Amino acid sequence: MSLLQIRNLTKKIGNKTIVDQLTLDMEKGEILGLLGPNGAGKTTTIRMIVGLMSKSGGHVRIDGTDAHAHFEQAMRHVGVIVENPDLYKYLSGYDNLIHFSRMTPGVTDARIREVVALVGLEHSINDKVATYSLGMRQRLGLAVVLVHKPSLLVLDEPTNGLDPAGIRELRRHLKHLAQNEEVGIMISSHLMSEMEMMCDRVAILQQGKLVGIHKISDMADDERTQVRFEVDRPDLAVQILQSILSGDVITTDQRHIQIVIAKTQIPDISRELMGAGINVYGVHAIQKTLEEKFMEITGGEEH
Repeated sequence: MSLLQIRNLTKKIGNKTIVDQLTLDMEKGEILGLLGPNGAGKTTTIRMIVGLMSKSGGHVRIDGTDAHAHFEQAMRHVGVIVENPDLYKYLSGYDNLIHFSRMTPGVTDARIREVVALVGLEHSINDKVATYSLGMRQRLGLAVVLVHKPSLLVLDEPTNGLDPAGIRELRRHLKHLAQNEEVGIMISSHLMSEMEMMCDRVAILQQGKLVGIHKISDMADDERTQVRFEVDRPDLAVQILQSILSGDVITTDQRHIQIVIAKTQIPDISRELMGAGINVYGVHAIQKTLEEKFMEITGGEEH
């Protein structure tokens, strides 16, 4: 059974449908990104999953438990951060963890120390949170939602306000949780470069509808890609390519030739060029970024 099962999840406010019949599954140890323009329904979806907003229809099951019929039982499996975590700044990091751990029976001091090490706060856990950087507070917030050993983390814009080093740090911790602790992580963010480096799959929402779920690895391994050949005789190379790739658009400059081909064609084309006495100094496949893919899928809607 999937860690998270969403079936026909819907939210309507008056005559407006904010989320429309959303259905998806998520597995343990997976990092799933929610992408979409502003107003696509990402935050509304997250709030309905964790019970911060009522739903108009549909079902959510977390670790096999119906989140509507058995809300408290389902939420025992979940940790949630919506933007920046709320912490008591006048308390130490350790006292914050003690306070929040009391909300869940059975959290031991050993478990608290374990999550402190997991997020890398051993040397500052006894300092007051008021002295923490934003990145350290984000890591402490992560420790807070991990003390009860959730199987699902739901994070809405967790990188807001973080500098590049803080974002990189957070990404490292989340990937460690997914790979080593088998925690499933659902994350929404506007930073597509980060989503591309962090996520296993992305679910793309537009106007409340799910328009596609894509594996990051599949998006990087498209059948056809733009390839640039660096050669010493581009004019001759163009003639040769035109003879073996009739109909394809070939662009060139003083030292490079670019063409959209299947990756499997690269070795054959390289051999053809070198067989004609053309020196090939480099071959570079130009992958489309997640942002470019996103713009294609959503029709270029601004976000």
